[in-house]
Amino acid sequence: MSWWNPSDVGYAVRCKLADIGMGARLFGRLLRLLPAALQRPGLVRDQVHFLGNYSLAIIMVSGLFVGFVLALQGYYTLQDFGSTEALGQLVALSLLRELGPVITALLFAGRAGTSLTAEIGLMRAGEQLSAMEMMAVDPVRRILAPRFWAGVIAMPVLAAVFSAVGVIGGWVVAVGMIGIDNGSFWSQMQGGVDVFSDVGNGMVKSVVFGFTVTFVALLQGFTARPTPEGVARATTRTVVMASLAVLGLDFVLTALMFSI
Repeated sequence: MSWWNPSDVGYAVRCKLADIGMGARLFGRLLRLLPAALQRPGLVRDQVHFLGNYSLAIIMVSGLFVGFVLALQGYYTLQDFGSTEALGQLVALSLLRELGPVITALLFAGRAGTSLTAEIGLMRAGEQLSAMEMMAVDPVRRILAPRFWAGVIAMPVLAAVFSAVGVIGGWVVAVGMIGIDNGSFWSQMQGGVDVFSDVGNGMVKSVVFGFTVTFVALLQGFTARPTPEGVARATTRTVVMASLAVLGLDFVLTALMFSI
């Protein structure tokens, strides 16, 4: 392919537009299959367990250490201004607004997204999806839709667990190691955190990230080349594309939510 050849450039643009259109149609179809997925809750429940429960350990450990570091860095910064009592509010707002949803989404893309892509890609390579189509079984309805909605459900729960464990980690460092008053830590947090503007916006972010990461993982696995190299490339693209999409959407959502 020659980038200085207009015909080659036009062909590449048409192929890219066709891929975008196929992805948009698949996303719309997954949204329309919500009632069908709810009719078989056992499939969604199993995928929630697979995606959420197996990601719980890394989410909790990461949240704990993020809370540790955030409390230490926040204390050293607030100490210069003589307002170390606001450390609890700083930790809570940082986790609820930004770090909780974003880091959870990145970890979810690396842990659950890659497994989804590899699973669907191996089904494609082993011609299991083609065999289902030959038996008049829709693979999108039977395979992709339960995994899609399970990822959307699991992502906000994992983000909430990350933020809760991070707050506990910040409390351990602030009260146990640094020596900040326990009542001051919790009272500042209670007075400075709003349920709708802080917790609610963080949950909205996590839901949007759940849609994004899960759809990118399923799309890459569903369109992967049926070879070992194709599955490996699709898994790599899942992590890269999902991470970039999460960071870009985080900027857009932050600009929309906290500037109104």
